[in-house]
Amino acid sequence: MARRRRQHRRPGGVAGAVGLVGCLCLGAVGCARGDAVAGGAPAGDPVRVLHAAADALVDAGSSKAHTSLEMATGGTRVTIRGEGVYDYRRGLGRLRVLLPQDPAGAAVRRPITELLAPGALFMKNRGAGVPADKWVRVDTGTLSDGNLVTGGATDPFLAAEVLRGTRTARFVGRTEVAGTAVRHYRGTADLREAAREASEANRGPLGAAAEGFATAEVPFDVYLDEQGRIRKVRHRFSFVNGRQDEPVAVASTTLLYGFGVPAEVRVPEGDDIYAGRIAEE
Repeated sequence: MARRRRQHRRPGGVAGAVGLVGCLCLGAVGCARGDAVAGGAPAGDPVRVLHAAADALVDAGSSKAHTSLEMATGGTRVTIRGEGVYDYRRGLGRLRVLLPQDPAGAAVRRPITELLAPGALFMKNRGAGVPADKWVRVDTGTLSDGNLVTGGATDPFLAAEVLRGTRTARFVGRTEVAGTAVRHYRGTADLREAAREASEANRGPLGAAAEGFATAEVPFDVYLDEQGRIRKVRHRFSFVNGRQDEPVAVASTTLLYGFGVPAEVRVPEGDDIYAGRIAEE
C-alpha cells in the first residue's frame, strides 16, 4: 500500500494563531466486513492495513461525521458531541459542537460552530467576550494536544492519521456499525511515529500532542469497511489540562458515514476573525 502518496494530498498548514481555547470537549462512535473467507481473519498485516486507513478516506473524498469526547473530572462525566461534514482532499471540515450544561445546571449553551482547516481551528459562538458574528482562530500546532481534545471534537482526518503511528494491532472480529459490515481492529499507536508519517499539515499538531500528552501511546479500537475506510474509531488519550496534577483520561470517538456527500467549507476572511482579548472561562 503506497503510503507516501498522502503527502501530496492535503494542503499545507495555515500560519498564525489567535485566541485561547477555554473549554475541553469530549468523544463518541463503529464496525466491518472482511475481504477474506466469511468469518475468518482478513488477509494482510493489521499494522499495514491501519497505516493506510487515512489514505482510504482521501480516496473517498468526503463524508459526514459524528464525534464525541467524554471525560470524567471532579466526579462528573462530561460529554461533548459534534456533527458535520469533512472534505479529506482539501483538509477542511465543519462541525456543530454541542456543549453540556454548566456545573450550575443552567440551560444548555449555544452550539459552537467549528471549522477545521490545515493547521487551524476556527470557532463561532465561542463566548468569552467574542462578538457573536466573529470567528476565533487557533493555530493547532501551538496546542499541547494538537486539537485532539481542546476543541471538543477531534478533527476526523487527524483522528485517522493517528493510525499512521500504529505499532501493534490485531484483528478482533467482524461486526456491524450502523448497518454496515466492518472489520474490528484493536491496537496501540505512537503519536511521535504518527507525526513523522502524517500529511504535512498534521505533522505539527501530532508532534505537539506527542509532547503535550501524559504519554505518546494511544490505545484505540477501529472499524473498517470493505473499502478500508474508517467507519468508527475510538482513541483513549491521557491528557494533562494544567488545572490538576493527575492526567485526565479522555475517550474520543469518531463515526464516519455518507461518503461522497457535498462538503462545502469556506475558511473565514481576515475581517471576520476576532483579534481582541478572549476572557477566561
